[in-house]
Amino acid sequence: MNTIIHTLSQTFLQAMLTAFPQLSEAQIPLEIAQSTQDKFGHYQCNSAMKLAKLLNQNPREIADALISLTDKNDSLGNPLILDLKVAGPGFINITLCPSFLSKYVDQMLSLPHLGIDLPSRPQRIVIDFSSPNTAKEMHVGHLRSTIIGDCLARLFEFLGHDVLRLNHIGDWGTAFGMLIAYMKLQAPQVLSGEVSTDLTHLVAWYKMSKHQFDLDPEFKKMSQAQVVALQNGDPSSLQAWNIICDISRKAYQEIYDLLGIKIIERGESYYNPMLADTVKDLESKGLVTISNGAKCIFLENFKNREGDPLPLMIQKSDGGYNYDTTDMAAIRQRLGLEQADRLIYVTDAGQSIHFQMIFQAAEKAGYLDVKKVRVDHVPFGLVLGNDGKKFRTRSGDTEKLIDLILNAIGEADQILQERSSEMSTSERKELAHALGINAIKYADLSCHRTSDYMFSYERMLRFEGNTAAFLMYAYVRVIGIKRKTKANIDAVRINHHIHLSHPSEISLGLHLAQFQEALDQLANELLPNRLTDYLYILAEKFNAFFRDCRVEGAPEQDARLLLCEVTARVLRQGMDILGLVAVNKM
Repeated sequence: MNTIIHTLSQTFLQAMLTAFPQLSEAQIPLEIAQSTQDKFGHYQCNSAMKLAKLLNQNPREIADALISLTDKNDSLGNPLILDLKVAGPGFINITLCPSFLSKYVDQMLSLPHLGIDLPSRPQRIVIDFSSPNTAKEMHVGHLRSTIIGDCLARLFEFLGHDVLRLNHIGDWGTAFGMLIAYMKLQAPQVLSGEVSTDLTHLVAWYKMSKHQFDLDPEFKKMSQAQVVALQNGDPSSLQAWNIICDISRKAYQEIYDLLGIKIIERGESYYNPMLADTVKDLESKGLVTISNGAKCIFLENFKNREGDPLPLMIQKSDGGYNYDTTDMAAIRQRLGLEQADRLIYVTDAGQSIHFQMIFQAAEKAGYLDVKKVRVDHVPFGLVLGNDGKKFRTRSGDTEKLIDLILNAIGEADQILQERSSEMSTSERKELAHALGINAIKYADLSCHRTSDYMFSYERMLRFEGNTAAFLMYAYVRVIGIKRKTKANIDAVRINHHIHLSHPSEISLGLHLAQFQEALDQLANELLPNRLTDYLYILAEKFNAFFRDCRVEGAPEQDARLLLCEVTARVLRQGMDILGLVAVNKM
Protein backbone atom coordinates (compact mmCIF):
# COMPACT_ATOMS: atom_id res chain seq x y z
CA MET A 1 0.00 0.00 0.00
CA ASN A 2 1.50 3.34 -1.04
CA THR A 3 2.14 5.97 1.59
CA ILE A 4 -0.03 9.08 1.45
CA ILE A 5 3.06 11.15 0.61
CA HIS A 6 3.71 8.89 -2.39
CA THR A 7 0.08 9.15 -3.56
CA LEU A 8 0.06 12.95 -3.23
CA SER A 9 3.46 13.20 -4.94
CA GLN A 10 2.12 11.37 -7.99
CA THR A 11 -0.97 13.60 -8.03
CA PHE A 12 1.01 16.84 -7.87
CA LEU A 13 3.66 15.60 -10.28
CA GLN A 14 0.98 15.15 -12.91
CA ALA A 15 -0.40 18.63 -12.20
CA MET A 16 3.07 20.17 -12.56
CA LEU A 17 3.81 18.34 -15.81
CA THR A 18 0.47 19.56 -17.17
CA ALA A 19 1.01 23.15 -16.00
CA PHE A 20 4.62 23.33 -17.21
CA PRO A 21 5.08 21.01 -20.21
CA GLN A 22 8.47 22.59 -20.89
CA LEU A 23 9.83 20.81 -17.80
CA SER A 24 10.84 17.15 -17.72
CA GLU A 25 9.91 14.89 -14.83
CA ALA A 26 13.53 15.01 -13.62
CA GLN A 27 13.34 18.81 -13.35
CA ILE A 28 10.20 18.87 -11.22
CA PRO A 29 11.02 19.80 -7.58
CA LEU A 30 8.54 17.59 -5.71
CA GLU A 31 8.20 18.58 -2.06
CA ILE A 32 5.29 17.00 -0.20
CA ALA A 33 5.47 16.96 3.60
CA GLN A 34 3.23 16.38 6.60
CA SER A 35 1.77 19.60 7.97
CA THR A 36 3.29 20.77 11.23
CA GLN A 37 -0.01 22.16 12.57
CA ASP A 38 -3.66 21.20 12.11
CA LYS A 39 -4.53 24.68 10.83
CA PHE A 40 -2.31 24.02 7.79
CA GLY A 41 -4.30 20.96 6.75
CA HIS A 42 -2.93 17.43 6.65
CA TYR A 43 -0.07 17.81 4.16
CA GLN A 44 1.69 20.63 2.33
CA CYS A 45 3.05 20.92 -1.18
CA ASN A 46 6.05 23.27 -1.05
CA SER A 47 7.12 23.04 -4.70
CA ALA A 48 5.84 26.44 -5.89
CA MET A 49 8.76 28.41 -4.44
CA LYS A 50 11.37 26.27 -6.21
CA LEU A 51 9.35 26.31 -9.41
CA ALA A 52 9.21 30.11 -9.15
CA LYS A 53 13.01 30.32 -9.15
CA LEU A 54 13.25 27.81 -11.97
CA LEU A 55 10.66 29.57 -14.15
CA ASN A 56 11.15 33.14 -12.89
CA GLN A 57 7.46 33.44 -12.04
CA ASN A 58 5.40 34.48 -9.00
CA PRO A 59 5.14 31.52 -6.56
CA ARG A 60 1.55 32.24 -5.51
CA GLU A 61 0.46 32.34 -9.16
CA ILE A 62 2.21 29.00 -9.67
CA ALA A 63 0.43 27.59 -6.60
CA ASP A 64 -2.93 28.83 -7.90
CA ALA A 65 -2.24 27.19 -11.28
CA LEU A 66 -1.35 23.89 -9.61
CA ILE A 67 -4.54 23.93 -7.53
CA SER A 68 -6.65 24.43 -10.64
CA LEU A 69 -4.97 21.47 -12.37
CA THR A 70 -4.72 19.05 -9.46
CA ASP A 71 -7.04 16.06 -9.68
CA LYS A 72 -8.71 15.67 -6.29
CA ASN A 73 -9.41 11.99 -6.92
CA ASP A 74 -6.95 9.13 -6.72
CA SER A 75 -5.89 7.00 -9.69
CA LEU A 76 -9.08 4.89 -9.35
CA GLY A 77 -11.35 7.92 -9.32
CA ASN A 78 -12.08 7.77 -5.59
CA PRO A 79 -12.13 11.01 -3.56
CA LEU A 80 -8.65 11.82 -2.24
CA ILE A 81 -8.39 15.56 -1.53
CA LEU A 82 -11.11 17.50 0.25
CA ASP A 83 -9.56 20.95 0.04
CA LEU A 84 -6.53 22.84 -1.33
CA LYS A 85 -5.55 26.31 -0.17
CA VAL A 86 -2.61 28.61 -0.92
CA ALA A 87 -0.88 30.05 2.15
CA GLY A 88 2.04 32.40 2.65
CA PRO A 89 4.41 32.86 -0.29
CA GLY A 90 3.04 29.82 -2.12
CA PHE A 91 2.56 26.85 0.19
CA ILE A 92 -0.34 24.61 -0.82
CA ASN A 93 -2.17 23.24 2.22
CA ILE A 94 -3.81 19.87 1.56
CA THR A 95 -6.77 18.48 3.48
CA LEU A 96 -7.61 14.86 2.74
CA CYS A 97 -11.11 13.42 2.39
CA PRO A 98 -12.31 11.57 5.52
CA SER A 99 -13.57 8.80 3.21
CA PHE A 100 -10.05 8.34 1.83
CA LEU A 101 -8.52 8.21 5.32
CA SER A 102 -11.25 5.83 6.51
CA LYS A 103 -10.53 3.41 3.68
CA TYR A 104 -6.76 3.72 4.16
CA VAL A 105 -6.89 2.90 7.88
CA ASP A 106 -9.40 0.12 7.24
CA GLN A 107 -6.95 -1.46 4.81
CA MET A 108 -4.24 -1.33 7.48
CA LEU A 109 -6.49 -3.68 9.45
CA SER A 110 -7.46 -5.98 6.59
CA LEU A 111 -4.12 -6.26 4.77
CA PRO A 112 -1.19 -8.22 6.22
CA HIS A 113 1.74 -6.37 7.74
CA LEU A 114 -0.43 -3.32 8.48
CA GLY A 115 -0.65 -2.70 4.74
CA ILE A 116 3.09 -2.15 4.41
CA ASP A 117 4.39 -3.81 1.25
CA LEU A 118 7.44 -6.03 1.61
CA PRO A 119 10.26 -5.57 -0.92
CA SER A 120 10.40 -7.91 -3.91
CA ARG A 121 14.17 -8.00 -3.42
CA PRO A 122 15.08 -7.70 0.27
CA GLN A 123 18.32 -5.92 1.04
CA ARG A 124 21.14 -7.68 2.86
CA ILE A 125 21.77 -5.29 5.77
CA VAL A 126 24.70 -5.82 8.15
CA ILE A 127 24.39 -3.99 11.49
CA ASP A 128 27.48 -3.86 13.73
CA PHE A 129 26.46 -2.97 17.31
CA SER A 130 27.02 -3.50 21.04
CA SER A 131 30.69 -4.62 20.73
CA PRO A 132 31.97 -4.95 24.32
CA ASN A 133 35.54 -5.96 25.11
CA THR A 134 36.26 -9.46 26.38
CA ALA A 135 37.41 -9.63 30.03
CA LYS A 136 35.77 -6.28 30.76
CA GLU A 137 32.36 -5.53 32.26
CA MET A 138 29.71 -4.12 29.97
CA HIS A 139 29.04 -0.64 31.32
CA VAL A 140 26.55 2.15 30.71
CA GLY A 141 28.59 3.22 27.67
CA HIS A 142 27.55 0.01 25.92
CA LEU A 143 23.84 0.66 26.55
CA ARG A 144 23.31 3.04 23.65
CA SER A 145 25.06 0.96 21.00
CA THR A 146 23.20 -2.17 22.11
CA ILE A 147 19.65 -0.82 22.13
CA ILE A 148 20.03 1.57 19.16
CA GLY A 149 21.50 -1.25 17.08
CA ASP A 150 18.74 -3.64 18.15
CA CYS A 151 16.07 -1.05 17.28
CA LEU A 152 17.49 -0.58 13.78
CA ALA A 153 17.74 -4.34 13.29
CA ARG A 154 14.11 -4.80 14.37
CA LEU A 155 13.03 -2.01 12.01
CA PHE A 156 14.67 -3.50 8.92
CA GLU A 157 13.51 -7.00 9.82
CA PHE A 158 9.93 -5.71 10.04
CA LEU A 159 10.35 -3.97 6.69
CA GLY A 160 11.22 -7.34 5.17
CA HIS A 161 14.99 -7.10 4.78
CA ASP A 162 17.64 -9.75 5.46
CA VAL A 163 19.44 -8.45 8.56
CA LEU A 164 22.74 -9.75 9.91
CA ARG A 165 23.20 -8.60 13.53
CA LEU A 166 26.92 -8.62 14.37
CA ASN A 167 28.64 -8.22 17.72
CA HIS A 168 32.18 -7.06 16.89
CA ILE A 169 33.64 -8.00 20.27
CA GLY A 170 37.18 -6.93 21.20
CA ASP A 171 38.61 -10.41 21.77
CA TRP A 172 42.13 -10.22 20.30
CA GLY A 173 45.42 -8.40 20.76
CA THR A 174 47.98 -7.44 23.38
CA ALA A 175 45.47 -7.36 26.25
CA PHE A 176 45.02 -11.12 26.00
CA GLY A 177 48.76 -11.74 26.09
CA MET A 178 48.92 -9.80 29.36
CA LEU A 179 45.91 -11.54 30.86
CA ILE A 180 46.97 -15.06 29.86
CA ALA A 181 50.51 -14.46 31.16
CA TYR A 182 49.14 -13.16 34.47
CA MET A 183 46.68 -16.02 34.89
CA LYS A 184 49.38 -18.61 34.13
CA LEU A 185 51.30 -17.16 37.07
CA GLN A 186 48.43 -16.41 39.47
CA ALA A 187 45.47 -18.62 38.46
CA PRO A 188 46.75 -21.67 36.58
CA GLN A 189 43.88 -23.82 37.88
CA VAL A 190 41.40 -21.59 36.03
CA LEU A 191 43.30 -21.88 32.75
CA SER A 192 43.56 -25.63 33.12
CA GLY A 193 39.81 -25.86 33.65
CA GLU A 194 40.14 -27.31 37.18
CA VAL A 195 38.54 -24.26 38.81
CA SER A 196 35.78 -22.03 37.42
CA THR A 197 35.54 -18.29 37.90
CA ASP A 198 33.49 -15.31 36.74
CA LEU A 199 33.90 -12.01 34.93
CA THR A 200 34.50 -10.08 38.17
CA HIS A 201 37.75 -11.98 38.73
CA LEU A 202 38.76 -11.62 35.09
CA VAL A 203 38.32 -7.84 35.27
CA ALA A 204 40.43 -7.68 38.45
CA TRP A 205 43.16 -9.85 36.91
CA TYR A 206 43.15 -7.73 33.77
CA LYS A 207 43.72 -4.55 35.81
CA MET A 208 46.57 -6.20 37.74
CA SER A 209 48.11 -7.60 34.55
CA LYS A 210 48.06 -4.12 32.99
CA HIS A 211 49.73 -2.67 36.08
CA GLN A 212 52.44 -5.35 36.03
CA PHE A 213 52.89 -4.98 32.25
CA ASP A 214 53.67 -1.28 32.69
CA LEU A 215 56.14 -1.82 35.56
CA ASP A 216 57.82 -5.20 35.01
CA PRO A 217 59.97 -5.61 31.84
CA GLU A 218 60.17 -9.38 32.27
CA PHE A 219 56.39 -9.70 32.52
CA LYS A 220 56.06 -7.44 29.49
CA LYS A 221 58.26 -9.82 27.47
CA MET A 222 56.24 -12.80 28.72
CA SER A 223 52.98 -11.06 27.69
CA GLN A 224 54.29 -10.22 24.22
CA ALA A 225 55.42 -13.85 23.81
CA GLN A 226 51.89 -14.96 24.70
CA VAL A 227 50.46 -12.66 22.01
CA VAL A 228 52.75 -14.26 19.42
CA ALA A 229 51.87 -17.75 20.68
CA LEU A 230 48.17 -16.94 20.49
CA GLN A 231 48.48 -15.55 16.96
CA ASN A 232 50.44 -18.64 15.90
CA GLY A 233 47.77 -20.99 17.24
CA ASP A 234 49.61 -22.39 20.27
CA PRO A 235 47.18 -24.95 21.81
CA SER A 236 47.68 -23.94 25.46
CA SER A 237 47.34 -20.24 24.64
CA LEU A 238 44.21 -20.88 22.58
CA GLN A 239 42.74 -22.96 25.40
CA ALA A 240 43.37 -20.11 27.84
CA TRP A 241 41.90 -17.60 25.41
CA ASN A 242 38.77 -19.72 24.91
CA ILE A 243 38.22 -19.97 28.68
CA ILE A 244 38.50 -16.17 29.02
CA CYS A 245 36.09 -15.65 26.11
CA ASP A 246 33.58 -18.17 27.48
CA ILE A 247 33.50 -16.50 30.90
CA SER A 248 32.96 -13.09 29.29
CA ARG A 249 30.37 -14.43 26.85
CA LYS A 250 28.30 -15.89 29.68
CA ALA A 251 28.22 -12.52 31.48
CA TYR A 252 27.27 -10.62 28.32
CA GLN A 253 24.54 -13.10 27.46
CA GLU A 254 22.90 -12.47 30.83
CA ILE A 255 22.55 -8.81 29.83
CA TYR A 256 21.38 -9.61 26.31
CA ASP A 257 18.74 -11.97 27.73
CA LEU A 258 17.48 -9.29 30.12
CA LEU A 259 17.27 -6.75 27.29
CA GLY A 260 15.81 -9.22 24.77
CA ILE A 261 18.74 -8.75 22.37
CA LYS A 262 19.61 -11.26 19.65
CA ILE A 263 23.08 -10.88 18.18
CA ILE A 264 25.73 -13.02 16.49
CA GLU A 265 29.24 -12.84 17.91
CA ARG A 266 31.95 -12.13 15.36
CA GLY A 267 34.79 -10.62 17.31
CA GLU A 268 38.12 -9.29 16.10
CA SER A 269 39.45 -12.86 16.18
CA TYR A 270 36.98 -13.83 13.42
CA TYR A 271 38.78 -11.52 10.99
CA ASN A 272 42.33 -12.36 12.15
CA PRO A 273 42.95 -14.94 9.37
CA MET A 274 42.01 -12.27 6.79
CA LEU A 275 44.37 -9.52 7.96
CA ALA A 276 47.56 -10.45 6.12
CA ASP A 277 45.74 -10.95 2.83
CA THR A 278 43.89 -7.64 3.25
CA VAL A 279 47.17 -5.76 3.78
CA LYS A 280 48.67 -7.55 0.76
CA ASP A 281 45.66 -6.64 -1.38
CA LEU A 282 45.84 -2.98 -0.35
CA GLU A 283 49.55 -2.94 -1.16
CA SER A 284 48.94 -4.46 -4.58
CA LYS A 285 46.58 -1.57 -5.36
CA GLY A 286 49.21 1.02 -4.56
CA LEU A 287 47.37 2.45 -1.58
CA VAL A 288 50.02 1.76 1.09
CA THR A 289 52.79 4.14 2.15
CA ILE A 290 55.55 3.26 4.63
CA SER A 291 55.67 5.82 7.43
CA ASN A 292 58.16 5.35 10.30
CA GLY A 293 58.22 1.65 9.46
CA ALA A 294 54.42 1.27 9.56
CA LYS A 295 52.19 0.53 6.58
CA CYS A 296 49.68 3.36 6.22
CA ILE A 297 46.99 4.65 3.89
CA PHE A 298 46.89 8.44 3.60
CA LEU A 299 43.55 9.88 2.54
CA GLU A 300 42.60 13.35 1.39
CA ASN A 301 41.28 15.86 3.92
CA PHE A 302 42.25 13.89 7.04
CA LYS A 303 44.68 15.81 9.27
CA ASN A 304 45.77 15.50 12.90
CA ARG A 305 45.71 18.36 15.40
CA GLU A 306 49.06 19.63 14.14
CA GLY A 307 47.75 19.76 10.59
CA ASP A 308 49.83 16.81 9.41
CA PRO A 309 48.32 13.99 7.31
CA LEU A 310 46.43 11.50 9.49
CA PRO A 311 47.30 7.89 8.62
CA LEU A 312 45.05 4.86 8.53
CA MET A 313 47.64 2.44 9.92
CA ILE A 314 46.99 -1.07 8.61
CA GLN A 315 50.21 -2.68 9.92
CA LYS A 316 52.43 -1.47 12.76
CA SER A 317 56.19 -1.12 12.44
CA ASP A 318 56.66 -4.33 14.47
CA GLY A 319 54.49 -6.24 11.99
CA GLY A 320 51.44 -6.34 14.25
CA TYR A 321 47.90 -5.44 13.29
CA ASN A 322 45.41 -3.10 14.93
CA TYR A 323 41.73 -2.15 14.76
CA ASP A 324 42.31 -0.24 11.49
CA THR A 325 43.43 -3.50 9.92
CA THR A 326 40.54 -5.44 11.44
CA ASP A 327 37.92 -2.94 10.26
CA MET A 328 39.37 -2.94 6.73
CA ALA A 329 39.24 -6.74 6.67
CA ALA A 330 35.70 -6.65 8.11
CA ILE A 331 34.30 -4.23 5.54
CA ARG A 332 35.99 -6.21 2.76
CA GLN A 333 34.40 -9.45 4.05
CA ARG A 334 30.97 -7.90 4.58
CA LEU A 335 30.85 -6.38 1.12
CA GLY A 336 32.49 -9.33 -0.62
CA LEU A 337 31.46 -12.61 0.98
CA GLU A 338 28.32 -11.32 2.74
CA GLN A 339 27.21 -9.36 -0.36
CA ALA A 340 25.80 -6.59 1.85
CA ASP A 341 23.58 -3.94 0.27
CA ARG A 342 23.88 -1.71 3.32
CA LEU A 343 26.33 -1.49 6.23
CA ILE A 344 25.48 0.18 9.54
CA TYR A 345 28.03 0.69 12.34
CA VAL A 346 26.60 1.78 15.70
CA THR A 347 29.40 3.18 17.88
CA ASP A 348 30.09 6.28 19.95
CA ALA A 349 30.70 9.61 18.25
CA GLY A 350 34.41 9.44 19.09
CA GLN A 351 34.92 6.92 16.28
CA SER A 352 33.37 9.08 13.55
CA ILE A 353 36.66 10.04 11.88
CA HIS A 354 37.88 6.45 12.05
CA PHE A 355 34.86 5.18 10.13
CA GLN A 356 34.98 8.03 7.64
CA MET A 357 38.53 6.90 6.85
CA ILE A 358 37.57 3.22 6.68
CA PHE A 359 34.74 3.97 4.22
CA GLN A 360 36.93 6.19 2.03
CA ALA A 361 39.77 3.64 2.03
CA ALA A 362 37.33 0.83 1.16
CA GLU A 363 36.07 2.92 -1.74
CA LYS A 364 39.60 3.58 -3.00
CA ALA A 365 40.39 -0.15 -2.73
CA GLY A 366 37.36 -1.02 -4.83
CA TYR A 367 35.64 -2.90 -2.01
CA LEU A 368 32.89 -0.30 -1.70
CA ASP A 369 30.77 1.13 -4.51
CA VAL A 370 28.73 3.92 -2.91
CA LYS A 371 26.39 3.93 -5.91
CA LYS A 372 25.33 0.39 -5.04
CA VAL A 373 25.92 0.09 -1.29
CA ARG A 374 24.98 2.54 1.45
CA VAL A 375 27.30 2.72 4.46
CA ASP A 376 26.41 4.56 7.66
CA HIS A 377 28.26 5.26 10.85
CA VAL A 378 25.57 5.79 13.50
CA PRO A 379 27.21 7.84 16.26
CA PHE A 380 25.64 8.63 19.61
CA GLY A 381 26.24 10.93 22.57
CA LEU A 382 27.03 10.24 26.20
CA VAL A 383 24.86 9.07 29.09
CA LEU A 384 25.20 11.63 31.89
CA GLY A 385 24.50 11.57 35.61
CA ASN A 386 22.57 14.21 37.55
CA ASP A 387 25.78 16.24 37.82
CA GLY A 388 25.97 16.56 34.04
CA LYS A 389 29.10 14.40 33.87
CA LYS A 390 29.58 10.82 32.63
CA PHE A 391 27.18 8.52 34.47
CA ARG A 392 29.05 6.81 37.33
CA THR A 393 28.37 5.08 40.64
CA ARG A 394 28.57 7.01 43.92
CA SER A 395 32.10 5.67 44.39
CA GLY A 396 33.12 7.22 41.08
CA ASP A 397 33.39 3.98 39.09
CA THR A 398 31.76 3.50 35.70
CA GLU A 399 28.29 2.03 36.22
CA LYS A 400 28.07 -1.65 35.33
CA LEU A 401 25.30 -2.23 32.82
CA ILE A 402 23.96 -5.25 34.70
CA ASP A 403 23.59 -3.15 37.87
CA LEU A 404 21.86 -0.34 35.99
CA ILE A 405 19.33 -2.76 34.52
CA LEU A 406 18.61 -4.55 37.81
CA ASN A 407 18.28 -1.22 39.63
CA ALA A 408 15.70 -0.05 37.07
CA ILE A 409 13.67 -3.23 37.58
CA GLY A 410 13.90 -2.73 41.36
CA GLU A 411 12.79 0.92 41.11
CA ALA A 412 9.86 -0.14 38.88
CA ASP A 413 8.87 -2.79 41.42
CA GLN A 414 8.85 -0.21 44.21
CA ILE A 415 6.63 2.16 42.18
CA LEU A 416 4.18 -0.65 41.37
CA GLN A 417 3.96 -1.65 45.05
CA GLU A 418 2.94 1.92 45.88
CA ARG A 419 0.51 2.30 42.97
CA SER A 420 -1.04 -1.20 42.88
CA SER A 421 -0.80 -2.80 46.31
CA GLU A 422 -3.53 -5.30 45.40
CA MET A 423 -1.42 -6.86 42.64
CA SER A 424 -0.04 -10.34 43.34
CA THR A 425 3.72 -10.63 43.88
CA SER A 426 4.29 -12.74 40.78
CA GLU A 427 2.20 -10.41 38.62
CA ARG A 428 3.97 -7.35 40.00
CA LYS A 429 7.44 -8.83 39.47
CA GLU A 430 6.65 -9.66 35.85
CA LEU A 431 5.29 -6.18 35.20
CA ALA A 432 8.23 -4.54 37.02
CA HIS A 433 10.64 -6.41 34.75
CA ALA A 434 8.84 -5.16 31.63
CA LEU A 435 8.47 -1.60 32.95
CA GLY A 436 12.08 -1.34 34.13
CA ILE A 437 13.58 -2.59 30.85
CA ASN A 438 11.13 -0.58 28.73
CA ALA A 439 11.90 2.58 30.72
CA ILE A 440 15.66 2.28 30.16
CA LYS A 441 15.28 1.66 26.44
CA TYR A 442 12.66 4.32 25.81
CA ALA A 443 14.48 7.02 27.78
CA ASP A 444 17.51 6.43 25.58
CA LEU A 445 15.78 6.00 22.23
CA SER A 446 13.48 9.00 22.72
CA CYS A 447 16.48 11.35 22.90
CA HIS A 448 18.08 12.54 19.69
CA ARG A 449 20.76 9.96 19.06
CA THR A 450 23.68 12.38 18.69
CA SER A 451 22.85 14.29 21.90
CA ASP A 452 23.99 13.51 25.42
CA TYR A 453 21.18 12.79 27.87
CA MET A 454 20.81 12.71 31.63
CA PHE A 455 20.01 9.31 33.14
CA SER A 456 17.29 9.44 35.82
CA TYR A 457 15.31 6.49 37.16
CA GLU A 458 12.70 8.87 38.56
CA ARG A 459 12.15 10.62 35.22
CA MET A 460 12.15 7.53 33.00
CA LEU A 461 9.66 5.65 35.22
CA ARG A 462 7.01 8.38 35.25
CA PHE A 463 3.54 7.47 34.01
CA GLU A 464 3.05 10.93 32.49
CA GLY A 465 4.82 12.55 29.56
CA ASN A 466 6.96 10.99 26.85
CA THR A 467 7.88 7.79 28.70
CA ALA A 468 7.61 4.04 28.23
CA ALA A 469 5.01 3.81 31.00
CA PHE A 470 2.77 6.33 29.19
CA LEU A 471 2.89 4.22 26.01
CA MET A 472 2.32 1.00 27.91
CA TYR A 473 -0.68 2.50 29.67
CA ALA A 474 -2.14 3.75 26.36
CA TYR A 475 -1.87 0.24 24.93
CA VAL A 476 -3.51 -1.23 28.05
CA ARG A 477 -6.35 1.29 27.70
CA VAL A 478 -7.02 0.18 24.10
CA ILE A 479 -6.98 -3.47 25.13
CA GLY A 480 -9.30 -2.61 28.00
CA ILE A 481 -11.92 -1.19 25.63
CA LYS A 482 -12.00 -4.42 23.64
CA ARG A 483 -12.15 -6.45 26.86
CA LYS A 484 -14.97 -4.31 28.28
CA THR A 485 -17.13 -4.62 25.16
CA LYS A 486 -16.34 -8.36 24.89
CA ALA A 487 -16.03 -7.80 21.15
CA ASN A 488 -14.77 -10.38 18.69
CA ILE A 489 -12.83 -8.19 16.27
CA ASP A 490 -12.80 -10.79 13.50
CA ALA A 491 -16.59 -11.03 13.69
CA VAL A 492 -16.99 -7.24 13.75
CA ARG A 493 -14.80 -6.89 10.64
CA ILE A 494 -17.16 -9.06 8.56
CA ASN A 495 -19.96 -6.50 8.42
CA HIS A 496 -18.34 -3.23 9.53
CA HIS A 497 -15.65 -0.81 8.41
CA ILE A 498 -13.84 2.15 9.89
CA HIS A 499 -15.72 5.40 9.36
CA LEU A 500 -13.95 8.60 10.43
CA SER A 501 -16.25 11.57 11.00
CA HIS A 502 -15.57 13.19 14.39
CA PRO A 503 -12.51 15.53 14.35
CA SER A 504 -10.77 13.36 16.97
CA GLU A 505 -11.42 10.25 14.86
CA ILE A 506 -10.00 11.96 11.76
CA SER A 507 -6.95 13.18 13.67
CA LEU A 508 -6.27 9.69 15.04
CA GLY A 509 -6.92 8.04 11.67
CA LEU A 510 -4.57 10.43 9.87
CA HIS A 511 -1.78 9.68 12.34
CA LEU A 512 -2.31 5.93 12.02
CA ALA A 513 -2.10 6.28 8.24
CA GLN A 514 1.31 7.94 8.67
CA PHE A 515 2.90 4.94 10.42
CA GLN A 516 4.80 3.78 7.35
CA GLU A 517 6.03 7.32 6.72
CA ALA A 518 7.48 7.35 10.26
CA LEU A 519 9.21 4.02 9.61
CA ASP A 520 10.56 5.23 6.26
CA GLN A 521 11.97 8.31 7.97
CA LEU A 522 13.64 6.14 10.62
CA ALA A 523 15.07 3.82 7.97
CA ASN A 524 16.59 6.78 6.15
CA GLU A 525 17.79 8.94 9.06
CA LEU A 526 18.52 6.12 11.55
CA LEU A 527 17.15 8.27 14.39
CA PRO A 528 14.99 6.14 16.75
CA ASN A 529 13.43 9.24 18.30
CA ARG A 530 11.45 9.68 15.06
CA LEU A 531 9.50 6.56 16.04
CA THR A 532 9.24 7.38 19.75
CA ASP A 533 7.85 10.82 18.82
CA TYR A 534 5.34 9.18 16.47
CA LEU A 535 4.16 6.72 19.12
CA TYR A 536 3.91 9.38 21.83
CA ILE A 537 1.70 11.53 19.59
CA LEU A 538 -0.31 8.44 18.67
CA ALA A 539 -0.97 7.75 22.36
CA GLU A 540 -2.00 11.36 22.89
CA LYS A 541 -4.34 11.30 19.89
CA PHE A 542 -5.88 8.06 21.09
CA ASN A 543 -6.44 9.58 24.54
CA ALA A 544 -8.19 12.54 22.87
CA PHE A 545 -10.34 10.13 20.85
CA PHE A 546 -11.14 8.16 24.01
CA ARG A 547 -12.16 11.41 25.72
CA ASP A 548 -14.30 12.73 22.86
CA CYS A 549 -15.78 9.61 21.25
CA ARG A 550 -17.71 7.07 23.31
CA VAL A 551 -17.16 3.50 22.13
CA GLU A 552 -19.13 1.11 24.33
CA GLY A 553 -22.83 1.33 23.58
CA ALA A 554 -22.46 4.14 21.03
CA PRO A 555 -24.16 3.84 17.61
CA GLU A 556 -20.64 3.90 16.13
CA GLN A 557 -19.36 1.19 18.50
CA ASP A 558 -18.31 -1.34 15.86
CA ALA A 559 -16.53 1.16 13.59
CA ARG A 560 -14.77 2.68 16.58
CA LEU A 561 -13.76 -0.74 17.89
CA LEU A 562 -12.02 -1.34 14.57
CA LEU A 563 -10.24 2.01 14.91
CA CYS A 564 -9.13 0.94 18.40
CA GLU A 565 -7.84 -2.33 16.95
CA VAL A 566 -5.66 -0.55 14.36
CA THR A 567 -4.36 1.71 17.14
CA ALA A 568 -3.49 -1.31 19.28
CA ARG A 569 -1.69 -3.05 16.42
CA VAL A 570 0.32 0.02 15.46
CA LEU A 571 1.23 0.73 19.09
CA ARG A 572 2.28 -2.87 19.66
CA GLN A 573 4.29 -3.04 16.44
CA GLY A 574 5.95 0.31 17.07
CA MET A 575 6.88 -0.73 20.59
CA ASP A 576 8.25 -4.02 19.29
CA ILE A 577 10.52 -2.18 16.83
CA LEU A 578 11.83 -0.14 19.77
CA GLY A 579 12.43 -3.39 21.65
CA LEU A 580 9.69 -2.68 24.21
CA VAL A 581 7.34 -5.29 25.66
CA ALA A 582 3.61 -4.55 25.46
CA VAL A 583 1.59 -5.72 28.48
CA ASN A 584 -2.18 -6.25 28.71
CA LYS A 585 -2.62 -4.98 32.26
CA MET A 586 -1.07 -2.31 34.47
